[in-house]
Amino acid sequence: MMKKISVFDLTLISLFAALLLAVQVGFAFLPNVELVSLLVIVFTMILKRKIIYVLAVFVLAEGLIYGFGTWWFCYLYVWGILALIAYIFRKKREPLFWALVSGVFGLLFGTLCSFVYLFILGFAGMISWIVSGLIYDVIHGVSNFVIALILFKPLMAAADMLMKKFGHQDYLKG
Repeated sequence: MMKKISVFDLTLISLFAALLLAVQVGFAFLPNVELVSLLVIVFTMILKRKIIYVLAVFVLAEGLIYGFGTWWFCYLYVWGILALIAYIFRKKREPLFWALVSGVFGLLFGTLCSFVYLFILGFAGMISWIVSGLIYDVIHGVSNFVIALILFKPLMAAADMLMKKFGHQDYLKG
């Protein structure tokens, strides 16, 4: 059962959803280079199960901005998969571990999204989607790995400082 959402949590949820959207839009000019994966990992470590609210607002906002196309249905579950992995391993603080997780997630992003196309285009359409996007998934995986390797530690240090400064008790309990 989820705990009641405090004003502080609501503020964090709003801020984090806005940050996800801002970095997604800000990096849109670079194909498959994004900060969203790393931020979902960090935000999950802060909010734990409440990350679902951030993801819901983020995905809805993406749909409102870019339209509710076929790609949007993938967003309904793909970010949740990453958040679940981050939640399970939330005690780990090694940048290399999270760089590998983020890199593999980026590498598998197209495959994870292909399940939507299984229902629309059938098995052959799903395979075509995966194969046609392989180069983009490689770029996605490599860029996610490098970004997480460089930024995980400073982002977690900033998150730790923020949570301790404002005394967010759920976060401090680990």
